[in-house]
Amino acid sequence: MRIGELARRAGTTTRTLRYYESRGLLPARRAENGYRTYDETDLRLLQQIRTLQDFGFDLEETRPFVDCLRAGHPAGDACPASLDVYRRKLAELDGLIGQLESIRAEVAARLTLATETPEPRCEFGGSTP
Repeated sequence: MRIGELARRAGTTTRTLRYYESRGLLPARRAENGYRTYDETDLRLLQQIRTLQDFGFDLEETRPFVDCLRAGHPAGDACPASLDVYRRKLAELDGLIGQLESIRAEVAARLTLATETPEPRCEFGGSTP
């Protein structure tokens, strides 16, 4: 298939596909007429990349998954390097969750303090408690 069809089927743009190609994530095969050519395997690579990006993985983090698929494994997360990326991402997410929980607790404490303080309340703008 040509680049336009692959982009359509993958739900992306030809510009994105060219970018992935320049980063070495998508193969750069050309037909005799000079047009880029792709197959179902390339679509699978793109679907893997897109899924991981939807989960918050940056483009470089998808590389081990792409390499795993290219090596002939049935799933991009069947290789040790992919599992390492999952582990790092989970640690990163756990850290972010911890930060958010801390911020949430601080905001909740400030709200409680602000609503329990018997000072005069502002009468303009926003809602009153």
